[in-house]
Amino acid sequence: MTTTTPLLRRRLWPRTASVAAPGAETATGATAGAPDGIRPGSSSDPTTPSGATTVAGSTPSDAAAPRWARPALWALLALTAALYLWNLSSNGYANDFYAAAVKSGTQDLTAWVFGSLDSANSITVDKPPVALWLMVLSCRIFGFSSVAMLLPQALAGVGTVALTAASVRRVSGHVAGLVAGLLVAITPVAALMFRFNNPDALLVLLMTAAAYFVVRAIETTRGKAALWWMVACGAAIGFAFLTKMLQGLLVVPAFALAYLVAARFSLRTRLAHLVAAGLAMVVGAGWFVALVSLWSASSRPYIGGSTNDTLWELALGYNGLGRILGGEGNGGGGGGGGLFGGATGITRMFGSAFGAEISWLLPTALVLLVAGLVAAGRAARTSAARASLILWGGWLLVSALILSFMEGTVHPYYSVALAPALAAVIAIGGRLAWDRRSSLVWRVALGGAVALAGVWSVYLLHVHADSWLPALRWIALAVTTLGAMGFVALGGEQRFRKAAAVALLVGSLGGLAGTTAWTVATIGQSHTGSTPTSGPAVAGGAGRTGGAPGGQAPTGQAPTGQTGPAPAGQTGPSSSASSSSSAGSSGSSTGTTTSAADVTTLLQDAGTTWSAAVVGDQTAAGYILSTDTAVMAIGGWSGTDASPTLAEFQQYVADGRIHYFVSGGRAGGGPGGSDSTSTASQITAWVQSHYTATTVGGTTVYDLTSPTS
Repeated sequence: MTTTTPLLRRRLWPRTASVAAPGAETATGATAGAPDGIRPGSSSDPTTPSGATTVAGSTPSDAAAPRWARPALWALLALTAALYLWNLSSNGYANDFYAAAVKSGTQDLTAWVFGSLDSANSITVDKPPVALWLMVLSCRIFGFSSVAMLLPQALAGVGTVALTAASVRRVSGHVAGLVAGLLVAITPVAALMFRFNNPDALLVLLMTAAAYFVVRAIETTRGKAALWWMVACGAAIGFAFLTKMLQGLLVVPAFALAYLVAARFSLRTRLAHLVAAGLAMVVGAGWFVALVSLWSASSRPYIGGSTNDTLWELALGYNGLGRILGGEGNGGGGGGGGLFGGATGITRMFGSAFGAEISWLLPTALVLLVAGLVAAGRAARTSAARASLILWGGWLLVSALILSFMEGTVHPYYSVALAPALAAVIAIGGRLAWDRRSSLVWRVALGGAVALAGVWSVYLLHVHADSWLPALRWIALAVTTLGAMGFVALGGEQRFRKAAAVALLVGSLGGLAGTTAWTVATIGQSHTGSTPTSGPAVAGGAGRTGGAPGGQAPTGQAPTGQTGPAPAGQTGPSSSASSSSSAGSSGSSTGTTTSAADVTTLLQDAGTTWSAAVVGDQTAAGYILSTDTAVMAIGGWSGTDASPTLAEFQQYVADGRIHYFVSGGRAGGGPGGSDSTSTASQITAWVQSHYTATTVGGTTVYDLTSPTS
C-alpha cells in the first residue's frame, strides 16, 4: 500500500482553516475545524463551503438543507415582493414612452408583436419588444392600468433575487445565498427599475437566469445535462438581446470564460458546449430579427431609431456603437462625457450620476473579488467558487467598464445590470474569507471590506443628500467600525468564534444601513419620465419626476419634464410641450383659446386611422395615453427617423387617414426637430403651407381635412 509523508501530503493538499465536517454550518454560514488531507475538487476543496459535499462533483444544494433555510428564503422573497409591489401605482405610467406602447399593444396584435408606439402601427419604440410583450400580456389580463403594467417588472425583481440566491447557494451555501439575494433587493437602482416600465427589469432577470444556467452546467458531471444547461443559457442571452440589444451580450465573455475554465469535461467537450450555447443565442435572438426582415415593411411599423428600418442597424448603430462612441442620435462622440452619465472614466460608477445608484457596496465587492480569487488560487481547475468569481466578477467588471467609458447616451439606471453580479461577488468572496478567519490577514481583509462599506456610505450620504437623516451616517459608521474591529480582534480564538460572528454581523448591518435607507426612500417616492433616479426627494434627482421618454434630451440641455398626461388624471399633454414651436409660427390663427382638455376631445372625436400626427414620440405618447386613439409620431424619438416620408404623409392625408396635425412636438433635436432636412421639418413646412392654424388650449392645431390650397 502506498503512503505519503505528512510534508508531501500538506504540499499536495494543504491544510485550510475553517473547513468543517458536513452539517457544521453555523448561523452565519461558518464552519469549525480543519481536517487534514483536503483534496482539491473533492468534498473538502478549500474553495467549497463546508457541509457541501460528500463526493466529488456534488454541490451545497445536494446536502440536506438546514431546517431554517427554506423558510428564510421564502421570507426573503416575501420581503422583496413587499418592497417592489408596495404602492406601485405611485409611479403612474412611469415612462410615458413605453406606457403608450403597452397601451397600443393591448389594442392591436401587430402593435404588440413589434412594439409599436401607436395602435395603427406607424413606428416602434427604439428597443426590441420582449419587455413590452409581458407588460401587454398583464394588461390584457387585468386591463390597462399602472399596476397591471408594472406588475411584471416587480415580479422580475423577485425572480432576480431568487435566481441570484439560488446561484450563490449552490456554490457557497445557504447563508451566502440569502446574503446575495438580500443585497440585490436593497440595491437602490434595483428598487427603482423593478418598479418601472423600462426594459432593464427583464434584461437583468434574463442575464441572471443565464448565469444560473452556467453555474448548473459547471457543477454537473453529466455531459448531456451540461450541454442543455448551456443551451438554456444561450437562449436566455438571445432573449436578453431582444430586450435591450447589445447590453444583454456584455455578460457573454465572463460566462464563456467561467465554463471554459471550470467545467468538468475535456477541453474539446467544453468548446463544443460553448459553440452550442452560441448557436442557441443566435437562434434565441435571430428568430425575431428574421421575422422583422421577412415581414412586409408596408404592413408593419417602421423600426424606430434605425436609419434603414431594420433591427440590425438599430442594434449596431443607435443601440450599439452609437451608445459607446457617441453619435447615431446619442450625442457625445469624443467630448469626454456621455449624455446624462457625466464625464467618462474609471471613476464614473462612483461619481455624482451613478454613485448613489449602484456604488454603495461596489468598493467592498472589488476588495472581496480580489480576496476570493486569491483564496481560490491553489484550488483545482474545477473549483466552483473560483468559477463563480470569474462568472460574476467578469460580469461586474466588463459591464462597469463599458458603462464607465461610454460616450453616447448612458443613463445611471443602466447600472441596475450590475446588481446581481455585485451581490454574488460579495457573498462568495466573503464566504471564502470567512472560512479562513483563523488567519489575521483574512480577518483584516473581511473586516476591512465591511468597514469600507460604512465609510463609503458616509461619503455618498454627504455628497448626495447632506441634509437627509444626518445622524444615519455617523451611527452607521460607528456601528460598522466597532463591528469590524470586534471581528478582527475576536475571530482568531476558537472560544470567541460566536462573538466574532456576532461582531461581523453587527458591522455588516452598519455597512448596509446607507444602501438600505436609500432603497426605502426610493420606494417612498414617485418616479416618472425617462431619467429616473433613486433616493429621497432631497437628493435632487431631476429624473424622479420627469424626463424625455426614449432616453435622450438635446445635446447640452438638461432633461425636461415629461409631456403627456400625468397619471393622476390630467387629460392632455402639458403646455410645456404644446405651447409654441416652429411648427406653429406661421399660418393664420383662428378660434379661441380653450382648455387643454379640448385638444383631447378633438382627437377622441377624430374618427380616422390616426387622430393626429405630431413631431416626436414624446408628444405622441402623451396623447396616446390621454385618448383611446392612435397618434402618429413623425420622426420617431429623435425627430430625424425617416418615418413617414413626406410623400407617405401626403398620401395618408389624401386618403383621409390623419385628421389633425398638432404642433409643439418635442424631439431629440429640439421642438419640431432642428434639422431642416429631416422629414419632420419637411412635413411641418408642408402642413404650414397648405392648412390653417387654429389655437386650442394654447396648442396650434391644423385640420388636415380642410386644406387652404
